Order: sequence, then C-alpha cells, then structure tokens
Amino acid sequence: MSAIELNFKTLGEGTPVIILHGFLGMLDNWKTFGRKLAEEYQVFLVDQRDHGRSPHTQDFSYELLAEDLKDFMKRQGLESAILMGHSMGGKTVMRFCQKYPDLVQKAIVVDIAPFKNENHHTHIMEALNGFNPASANARSEAEEHLLLSIPDLGVVQFLMKNLNRNKEGGFKWKMNLPLLTSKYDSILEATDDHISELPTLFIAGGKSHYIPPSKHDEIQQLFPNSTIETISDAGHWVHAEKPEELLKICSEWMKIA
Repeated sequence: MSAIELNFKTLGEGTPVIILHGFLGMLDNWKTFGRKLAEEYQVFLVDQRDHGRSPHTQDFSYELLAEDLKDFMKRQGLESAILMGHSMGGKTVMRFCQKYPDLVQKAIVVDIAPFKNENHHTHIMEALNGFNPASANARSEAEEHLLLSIPDLGVVQFLMKNLNRNKEGGFKWKMNLPLLTSKYDSILEATDDHISELPTLFIAGGKSHYIPPSKHDEIQQLFPNSTIETISDAGHWVHAEKPEELLKICSEWMKIA
C-alpha cells in the first residue's frame, strides 16, 4: 500500500471526478478544463507520483500509480468516482479499472490505448537530461537548450512548466527526472492483461497515433462497454488544443453512460 500523499487541487461540488495528467505533466495542465467541469462536478486534479508537486519516490509503475490512486480516494473519503486520465494518466485509469472496478463509476481515457507504446520520447529525455537547471541564470536558457533538440515550441513550453526557480539561485525540475528516465520502459508498458466491463469513453486525437482506427476492435474487446470518439483536428494534447470539444464530449457522455 502506498504511503505517499499526492498533491491535488479540488474544484466544485457534486459527483467526484478525478483527473490524472500525462507523462512529464502535472495537475496545472488541467486547471482550465477542470474549472469548466467543476460547474457540475467535484473535480480532483492530482499530481501523480514523481510529477508536479507530489513526492519523489524510488520506484515507478502502473501498479504503484494505481495503488496511489486507491490510497488517495481513501484519504479523501471517496467510495467511488468517475476517473479521467490523459496518456500515462489514462493507463493509470485503465489499470485501476481492472484492479478496483468497485471504486469506479465510469472512466474516460484521453488519447492512449491499453497496448505497449513505441518510444517517441528519446530525444525529449536526452534534451532534459542534457541541461543542468541549477546552473541556469534565466528560464530562457532552458528554452533555448530544449529547442535545439525539440523543434516544437508547444512541446517545449509544456516541458518548461516543470522548471522551478531555486531560492538559492538557479532552477530545478519539478519532476523526478532521474527516476522517470530509468523507468521509462515501464511507462510504455501495456495494461491489456485484464478485461474491464466498466463504462469507458476513449477519446482520440485525430492527428495523434495513440488510438489508431486499426486498434479500435481490440480496445473494445478489452473494454466491451466502451465508446470511442475522435476529435479529428486535435493532436495528443487534446485538452490544450480542443478544450471545448473535449468538454462537450465528456459532459454529454458522463450524463448518459
């Protein structure tokens, strides 16, 4: 059983909805979306272990992330909740649904499937590890360094949210970069070894490769009570690129599922 206390923020009142961010993300990525959803629900935005302001640990796996979530719900007195997760957070949700279905009312998985992923982050991890934030004098130094290896300003700005200034000078990464680097293969792992009968909504970004149409049948075999929706002009960061469309799909499905 996990003994760590996850950092979180609560918004609104009503049926509880727990939102989990993706790899190298944090709860702040979902604040705007969470505020909108909180008009009808009690929303819990959570930093998963080794991310954001949650504790740094010595190990990392979906089994541990699921245990963290179970422990979090117990601490908050939640007998059940609607779960929503993006990317890595979506895999946490799927693992949790398979292990603890009685604690889940329904689930939303954003742009990730239950299968093993290919490594698309090598250049990102190398760029992050190749920069020493403690020696930087300005945030712009980190941005310039990252842009040399990551020619996508949106991705770099997303990563830059992890940069915190040290009181004694220089900066530091919020996430536990050494551990996440060493455990990166576990983040790519599949969660497809059990079937979940829970109502589940999969939302794919049409410009993303994480939920390809060729895998829809396999997903629905593992989640037979699932619906798959695609936001055609969104990439992987659906909540940042098409927040209104995402909110509309989620809100409508949550009321009828």
